Amino acid sequence: METSILKFERPEAFWLLLLIPALLLLFLAARYLRRKAMRNFAELPLFKVLMPLESFTRPWLKMILLQLALLMIVIAIANPQTGSRLEEVKREGIDLIIALDVSNSMLAEDILPNRLERSRQAINRMIDKLTGDRVGIIVFAGKAYVQLPLTTDYNAARMFVSTINTNMVPSQGTAIGEAIQLALNAFDPEVERNKAIVIISDGEDHEENAITKAEEARNQGVTVYTIGMGLADGAPIPVYNEYGKMTGFRKDKQQNTVVTRLNESLLQQVAAAGNGAYVRANNTRSGLETILGEINKIAKSEIEARIFTDYENKFQLFIGFALALLILEILITLKKSSWETKINLFEKKS
Repeated sequence: METSILKFERPEAFWLLLLIPALLLLFLAARYLRRKAMRNFAELPLFKVLMPLESFTRPWLKMILLQLALLMIVIAIANPQTGSRLEEVKREGIDLIIALDVSNSMLAEDILPNRLERSRQAINRMIDKLTGDRVGIIVFAGKAYVQLPLTTDYNAARMFVSTINTNMVPSQGTAIGEAIQLALNAFDPEVERNKAIVIISDGEDHEENAITKAEEARNQGVTVYTIGMGLADGAPIPVYNEYGKMTGFRKDKQQNTVVTRLNESLLQQVAAAGNGAYVRANNTRSGLETILGEINKIAKSEIEARIFTDYENKFQLFIGFALALLILEILITLKKSSWETKINLFEKKS
């Protein structure tokens, strides 16, 4: 049973949340410049005497309200929707699991903008062309993890794809065999559908069981396809700091720059063992279009699913929250009123 109670009509709007830290940085810079100017005029404690109405906390309160209002506006633009009508429908398709390599070598830029980003773009285009198929996502490096179980909710699939990065798997490596085994476990054995696995990787596998696992998949009636993401000449692996700025390239113990190259032979052998096909990506094509054409040749079976066929927009609620926060922010003045300065809870009475 496939249901999606909540979804966002425009999930790409969440990129606007980057405005929140940008606005905070501007606020901190303005506060720093203001305090610096005040120090040039007099010592800060003296300002409590010279400017008794000055508030040092209200600007922060107003900023917090603005940040919350901006958050509500972004959510409203994304337009959360809740399912309002649940229906049972019949769909024809296959069960497809995409296993994506997220090891550091996928940051190499021999395929622009880099191997991983190109893979994510290709997966999104592939999801756009699915009709009735259930899709799942596995990420792997030194270990493999299910990122998204099989679903017909393509909006959710695209949202999960947008969050994939090389920090998701702490251990490095390219465990293709483990990814295939995890995909086999993720398929529902009680559902009589044709099944396929698509592996997107540069093929730098440091384990020896990938071909064996592909053969096991074939014996279970699961077809394994592979896409080589990278070029034969290879490229160095960029290193980024915590702020996302490239600081150089990865080096080995002898301080030589590590160059990652496409292991095309392994990926071809895995595809052959899995009774599938291999395609090499380059800077003009991702290869997923070719694989999708091969997948469409697989006989599709019918499955019943209960899904929401109608959704209600909920952006109005968040617009209301944003307006309330903005009105409250306007009502709060930067300076104290004169009657507030007369209140002193700690004043000693004679």
